[in-house]
Amino acid sequence: MKLIVGLGNPGKQYEKTRHNIGFIVLDALHEKLKDKNISEWSLSKKFNAKIAGGTIDGEKIFLAKPMTFMNDSGQAVQLIAKYYKIPVKDILIVHDDKDLELGKVKMQEDRGHAGHNGVRSILALLKTKSFARVRVGVGNEKKQSKMGTTNFVLGRFGIFEKKSVQAVVEESLKYITEFLK
Repeated sequence: MKLIVGLGNPGKQYEKTRHNIGFIVLDALHEKLKDKNISEWSLSKKFNAKIAGGTIDGEKIFLAKPMTFMNDSGQAVQLIAKYYKIPVKDILIVHDDKDLELGKVKMQEDRGHAGHNGVRSILALLKTKSFARVRVGVGNEKKQSKMGTTNFVLGRFGIFEKKSVQAVVEESLKYITEFLK
């Protein structure tokens, strides 16, 4: 059994922001897996998350987008993992990384939060760092220096960044597909 969690903030105002790249990647993954019997997204009040799931090649897969705000993402992850008894090694978190240039993706595990509040919340509630992460680069040094971190990550991608966003989503899906094997 595998759990893939995309991090973001709920609400229309955050939909296409840098901080929501985890949701954007999960939506692309969901679209890719639709013809493999993954259910539609549904809001689970029990987990305070949007959940989709199915069985792929004999393995149960859950996709989740926590509906808490970013800083409380760990609540949904902990509840889902505990309820379904999903081992930490079978959890993958997809999140934005402002320190990676837009277009870059890194897969890591057993690492600290590096200042990311969503990951910090997950670390605190799972009481381990032994889960895998896909760090999706959203960085743009020029913009970051002008805007400050909060405004930058809660800002939308620029018109000239759209192709890079699509490319980084596709690259992220490759890492997720490897994790699912």
